[in-house]
Amino acid sequence: AMWATPSADSSLILTIVLSAFVLVMVGYPVLFETLSRGRTLGKMALGLRVVRADGGPIRFRHALTRALCGVLVDFWLLGFGGAIAVVVSLLSGDGKRVGDYLAGTVVIRERVPDAGMTSAIQMPAPLAQWASQLDLSGLPDDLALAVRQFLGRMHELRLEAADSLGYSLAMQVGARIGTPCPPNVPAWAYLSAVLAERRSRDHARAFGQPGPEQTVTWPTSTYVHPPPGTTPPPGAVPAPTDQAPAPENPFAPPG
Repeated sequence: AMWATPSADSSLILTIVLSAFVLVMVGYPVLFETLSRGRTLGKMALGLRVVRADGGPIRFRHALTRALCGVLVDFWLLGFGGAIAVVVSLLSGDGKRVGDYLAGTVVIRERVPDAGMTSAIQMPAPLAQWASQLDLSGLPDDLALAVRQFLGRMHELRLEAADSLGYSLAMQVGARIGTPCPPNVPAWAYLSAVLAERRSRDHARAFGQPGPEQTVTWPTSTYVHPPPGTTPPPGAVPAPTDQAPAPENPFAPPG
């Protein structure tokens, strides 16, 4: 018994130390980031927040993945004191670490000038009521991110390329949510309505109120254009031709 006591005490101390380590390094960030939708005390002080790659609020699985990767890869067991996290962040255009890549998240700065919000997605007013009835549960994060990137860089593309890519994304989104692009609605407006509604619902679930209205400068865009050799599905408007002028577009982008 005398020889067993020190061993038992050592095991108990080791268990307490490991439990405290896990609680602090995993439990703390998971709890705070889940309840506050992406913020810990440190992030609150610095004006930072963890969001999904498509801009929506994170959930428990995102916070857990980030925390576990932080302990196992980024900072501790395999991280060489944070060396891996630093190297990966320097190589990433968004400053992501391994945990962000695996969780599909990114850390953003919330306290930024208003001009920085010009890349956000705006709900087209004529589609607001229609979008509120959509079932968006089938829209995956990666497709939503692809749409967001397209809308943010649409003005950089040639008109033909923007129309073709917009049509392709509209087809993918329509297949996922079960609702195609309505008649006489351009691809950019359809995609904007879907993403704006999705963001508003995510914001409402996280904070109990819809997201703030935000604007973006859009280039002039035509109706949904199918790629050459394809047949538009029901609900899509074919490209206007010289013989059949397109009707006036009620969704003319601002600017």
